[in-house]
Amino acid sequence: MKGFAMLGIGKTGWIEKDRPKCGPLDAICRPIVLAPCTSDIHTVWEGAIGERTDMILGHETVAEVVEVGSCVKDFKPGDRVIVPAITPDWNSVEAQGGYQMHSGGMLAGWKFSNFKDGVFGEFFHVNDADGNLAILPDGMDPVAACMLADMVPTGFHGVELSDVQFGDSVAVIGIGPVGLMSVAGAALRGASHIYAVGSRPNCVQLAKEYGATDIINYREGDIVEQIMSKTGNKGVDKVIVAGGDNDTFAQAIAILKPGGKIGNVNYLGEGDYIKIPRIEWGCGMGHKIIAGGLMPGGRLRMEKLASLISTGRLDPGKLVTHRFEGMEGIEPALMLMKEKPKDLIKPVVVINW
Repeated sequence: MKGFAMLGIGKTGWIEKDRPKCGPLDAICRPIVLAPCTSDIHTVWEGAIGERTDMILGHETVAEVVEVGSCVKDFKPGDRVIVPAITPDWNSVEAQGGYQMHSGGMLAGWKFSNFKDGVFGEFFHVNDADGNLAILPDGMDPVAACMLADMVPTGFHGVELSDVQFGDSVAVIGIGPVGLMSVAGAALRGASHIYAVGSRPNCVQLAKEYGATDIINYREGDIVEQIMSKTGNKGVDKVIVAGGDNDTFAQAIAILKPGGKIGNVNYLGEGDYIKIPRIEWGCGMGHKIIAGGLMPGGRLRMEKLASLISTGRLDPGKLVTHRFEGMEGIEPALMLMKEKPKDLIKPVVVINW
């Protein structure tokens, strides 16, 4: 089989590999919709998780099952499935402790294009198929469903980590696809004011559609000053960090009320430390909590999020701005994520076998 791979830090290309083998609990799938991610960019061009050689990239897909192991009960060849970016080992002690995304070690539930080949190949392997695959509901657009693999659950996890409650004021820093899903999730959770930080016109418009009440354009002034001005110098109850860099945490701390929570779902791809401003953090005693987490994966998560699409509560298909056809579309779609033209939110690749 062929796959589009990270050849080394800063290098990508097509390679030939053996088709993966299927264990008794596993499945082999082939992608029907793929989406590249900014995480792929951090991994390849920033070396964020270290050197990887000839590793097939990609972790966002809707796929068709082509083979299942002898112990798989709920899936069969021909099933169309949503495959989460995070595929935990569900019998691990970490999963039993409620942190399945870290099964086997920190971030080890993230297997695709981290510890094993990802989904940008003709075939890919899914561990613990009964726990990690979800049937694509009849009539659901697989392009929209592909956003459930990572963008929706990651954005929503920022809402969970920051513990958004009814009536909370929330700032979402970064309104790329993940941040837009944080806006949508905060609105579904009952936030009152949602301050969306971003500048791209298409992202701003979509943020408003998903529930943002105020747009904070960082190109028009310091975001701390803007948010403090809009809140009467009180700050916000919760902050979701879905973009920015290591210095963004200083801004998040500054706009957060005492007793508030920051939920970070931004992949920090470089640097050794983040800075926490001492005074704004209440000299260490301000009850300003920072929680950073990898999205939960697994079947139940995918099924519940798919139900939001089925019932019309969420339309993640609006994130898709660019569409490519066939395996040959993987490389230009990935390069779009690297170059980030102004009209980009999320590209997808549709494959008709």
